[in-house]
Amino acid sequence: MAKDTGTSDDFIRPLRRLLSTLVILVLIGLFILWRIDSPRVERMRAQLVDTIVPSFEWALVPVTKSIEMVENFQSYSRIYAQNQELRRELRQMQAWKEAALQLEQKNAKLLDLNKVRLDPKYTYITGVVMADSGSPFRQSVLLNVGARDGIMDGWATMDGVGLVGRISGLGANTARVVLLTDSNSRLPITIQPSGQRAILSGDNTARPPLEFIESPELVRPGDRVVSSGDGGVFPAGLLIGQVALGADRRLRVVLAADYERLDYLRVLRSLESEQIIDPGSLILPVAPIVTPKAPDNTTSETADQLETSEGSNG
Repeated sequence: MAKDTGTSDDFIRPLRRLLSTLVILVLIGLFILWRIDSPRVERMRAQLVDTIVPSFEWALVPVTKSIEMVENFQSYSRIYAQNQELRRELRQMQAWKEAALQLEQKNAKLLDLNKVRLDPKYTYITGVVMADSGSPFRQSVLLNVGARDGIMDGWATMDGVGLVGRISGLGANTARVVLLTDSNSRLPITIQPSGQRAILSGDNTARPPLEFIESPELVRPGDRVVSSGDGGVFPAGLLIGQVALGADRRLRVVLAADYERLDYLRVLRSLESEQIIDPGSLILPVAPIVTPKAPDNTTSETADQLETSEGSNG
């Protein structure tokens, strides 16, 4: 049975025309209402706006949200651009850091080749690292120089950049170097720029801790650590490394020496300081006190007599 659609079409078309006509009439009426210049109409327009506009806040929500989305997107774009700029600067800083490290190593090698002495009091002998102890309880290496080369027990050793350890055990042709990381190593140090004194104590790790710090609150990670020279064990001012905060919240030292590539070490000759046996010889002798002599009475009387006789002869 076929469906009769003629009745529905005949009903919908007049309804559409009616609704369209009403909308057009309403719009024309609003236009005319807004064009009439009259105080009474103005009051009516104000009341109409006050009544209808507040109830249309829900219609402004999409517009407000769209504006917020645009602003957030612009903010995100700015943050992304700043992030990319920071990444570029970080890559540049890493390249500069690598270049600085290479220049530092090259400078140390050139100083070593040219035998430039930073301190005229010290000379050194360069030795080749033959072997290490390989023990987890002892950190040491063996050099191919010994007593025949004039090396003495206790002298400091460096790798061209930082302090490595000290001579502990001599043979005719070899010498053993106890590293700063050894558990038996104790070294008095100075932390710059605060000038705090402490003890670098080896514990068989790559970053030995600092102990007996005078004022720990004055020490900051990144401070420079050098030998203090106390006790006469090592010369003063030798670079050791930088302060760092360990995982155990203890202040430790990142050593400047490259312990993974100890191929050559130079042994600093430490000149023995002159001992003062008689401190009194440094003090000037006390000058004798000269007392004025009393005038001689006989001499004065003789002078008076001579003056009297000369006057009478005259």
